[in-house]
Amino acid sequence: MSPAPRYRFHEFILSPRRRVLLRAGREQPIIPRYFDLLVFLVEHRHEAVHRRDIFDRVWSDVVVSDSALSQAVRTIRRTLGDDSREPRYIATVSRHGYRFVCADIVEEPDGDDATGVVAYRAVPVAVPAGVPSSPAAAAAVPDVIAVVAADPPDPFEPLLSAVASAAGSPAAEEQRREAAELLHTLGTEEALRRLGTRTHHAMARAALRDTRWETPGAGPVPIFGAPSPIATAHALVALRLRRAARLAAARWASASAGAGLAGVAGGAAGGLLLALAPASGAPLAVVPVLAALGGGCGAFGGAGVGAGLAVGETVARSRRSLVLGTTGGIGGGIVGFTAQWLVRWGLAALFGLHVDIGGGLDGLALGAAAGLGYAGATGSALGGLPTPHGRDRLRVAGVVAMACGLAALALTLAGRPLVGGTLHAIASAAQGSQVLLTPLARLIGEPDFGPVTSAIIGSGEGMLFGAGLAMGLTRRPQAKAA
Repeated sequence: MSPAPRYRFHEFILSPRRRVLLRAGREQPIIPRYFDLLVFLVEHRHEAVHRRDIFDRVWSDVVVSDSALSQAVRTIRRTLGDDSREPRYIATVSRHGYRFVCADIVEEPDGDDATGVVAYRAVPVAVPAGVPSSPAAAAAVPDVIAVVAADPPDPFEPLLSAVASAAGSPAAEEQRREAAELLHTLGTEEALRRLGTRTHHAMARAALRDTRWETPGAGPVPIFGAPSPIATAHALVALRLRRAARLAAARWASASAGAGLAGVAGGAAGGLLLALAPASGAPLAVVPVLAALGGGCGAFGGAGVGAGLAVGETVARSRRSLVLGTTGGIGGGIVGFTAQWLVRWGLAALFGLHVDIGGGLDGLALGAAAGLGYAGATGSALGGLPTPHGRDRLRVAGVVAMACGLAALALTLAGRPLVGGTLHAIASAAQGSQVLLTPLARLIGEPDFGPVTSAIIGSGEGMLFGAGLAMGLTRRPQAKAA
């Protein structure tokens, strides 16, 4: 079997097998996913590659915004010293995608006997990747940044001015982001020292904090212990929410739909068992009623927890478990308290029934459990939201289901039944109801709806909710053609 090829163009050598990009004998630091993108474009250099195909190939395990691809291409161009206005390597194909346009490319063997790569890797990196070192390289970055090449004695100041500007438009925000990336390549610690407390330093620090995750060799950018920590944290959250708002909305809707479908399945199964149970007076008509009730409760709860997790995912890159557990709990708690108030008010106003119904604390516990389970089952996807495939997706759903099932079991043992137990309590208070769950309790072995029945039904509800929520949350949306 012949070894995988490597590609030589101008002063660059690209080795997919050794996962290295060399420029004039020096290894260029590049983020692994950006390296995969460059390889993909070079391998398909005879065609214009659609953005949809890039997402499916390079970001197959995560969902990212269009700006993530634009940022990746921009970073690769800077590494190659390319210019988007007069591209030598990567050209933008309007309303379609990108194309690798360099014609002088040589494909050659890259086996163990191949010369060049090992020797090149022994040469230390003399110039940080992305720092303009010539007029040609400087042309690849915006004008406000390109002055770095013309003012070698102090390359920090023009970049600090750009990163601390009051960006109001998406284009200005992208320029600030690029300035932050370049500052990392010059030296994160020195950039922070020089930034100090100048005007808009909180926004600048937030941009540096956000870009450090995608910039090779970037140093830490602390928030607490630095000037204006609250303003910096606020700016960082706002920055990430703006960039990921569309993804979060799609994530929330999918989570709600997944939990709703799980509720439909659970309600229909419970209604069928109730209708077929010995000594049960419930008609088969109870099946669609309970299915609709389960679907509504699942979708409502999934909307709250899913919204919390979607927001948490878009803002958290460190302490992810803590953030997702917190945001999931907050989302579940808000929905739970809302449902608790509405049901109590509705029963009292319409039927004169006063039933002790929970909801707020239950939603808080289930949401926090879902967030912790989801965080533990998925790795942090830098710049995107995880979308595991196949068995990995089922594993995530299983972990979240177990976490929610255990939380639901703890709630029922503490005397806080979920949907099934609440439905039984309402039916017991209402005369002539046909949805008493006593026949199900007798199937289990209890004479009436007791703690064992409540625990089994409650934990089952929690597991179904967690599984549906996770399956919806990890659904990868279909990419749309431009």
